[in-house]
Amino acid sequence: MLISILESFRPKQWIKNLFVFAVLIFSRNLSNAQLLNKTIEAFVIFCLLSSACYLVNDIVDIRNDQRHPVKSKRPIPSGRLPIGVAIIIAFLLFAISLGWAFRISLPYFNITLAYALLQLLYSFALKKLLIVDGLSIAAGFVIRMVAGAVVINMDISKWIYICTIFLSLFIAFCKRRAEMTTLEEPELYRKTLQGYSPYLLDQMISALSASTLIAYTLYTLSEETVTKIGSQNLIFTVPFVLYGIFRYLYLVHQKQEGGEPENIILADKPLLADILLWGAVVVMILY
Repeated sequence: MLISILESFRPKQWIKNLFVFAVLIFSRNLSNAQLLNKTIEAFVIFCLLSSACYLVNDIVDIRNDQRHPVKSKRPIPSGRLPIGVAIIIAFLLFAISLGWAFRISLPYFNITLAYALLQLLYSFALKKLLIVDGLSIAAGFVIRMVAGAVVINMDISKWIYICTIFLSLFIAFCKRRAEMTTLEEPELYRKTLQGYSPYLLDQMISALSASTLIAYTLYTLSEETVTKIGSQNLIFTVPFVLYGIFRYLYLVHQKQEGGEPENIILADKPLLADILLWGAVVVMILY
């Protein structure tokens, strides 16, 4: 049962919580040991909190997931993890993560509580609303980033806000497109898919991919950014972002992937290499 419990935490999806490091990195404080430790602590808290939310989501979706070709293999839909045990574990994870957040500071607790409430609303209601489901996913990424700023008491560039929103919406709607095109009767597993179509999602994805690239480019050239880092060299990271977006689109359209973004990032070597190279170049330029 221990393996089933750990599997139900969805550790692969913890990669999403790396967004808490965004402000630390772009504020040029990665070498500050005290702030780095606070951000790592914030990351761990979000991993525990997100796992609690995943457990709740699996419990709420158990009937639909049992019919799903992939999700039916998860511990809760498959019956390997009893619902009663899952509820207890989720409660403990909520208590530990929120209690830990409260010990750090009241503002950070408020951010983590907002994230928890958003995820619960998503599980019970928001994911059933057309377009709102994608906006809710984007809000979760923004909250992670804000949490990273609050825990180290730093301001967030408005451009980082915009880039995060566009990128997370891009990933969210790519996921919806993958669900539309890979499942035989997608509306049986997710009601909002009745309102989407591959064409509509392609239009949204096209707009968001262009918006993400433009927003990131403007961020690298903005007066605020240039003043902070003392140069315009961050523009040299744009090609990595461009390749990453195009590679992701290739995997979604040509390889029919995108249903599990964390699997794409970890499994596709060219995309993973691009992300790592982008990160390395960013660090070299900033530090």
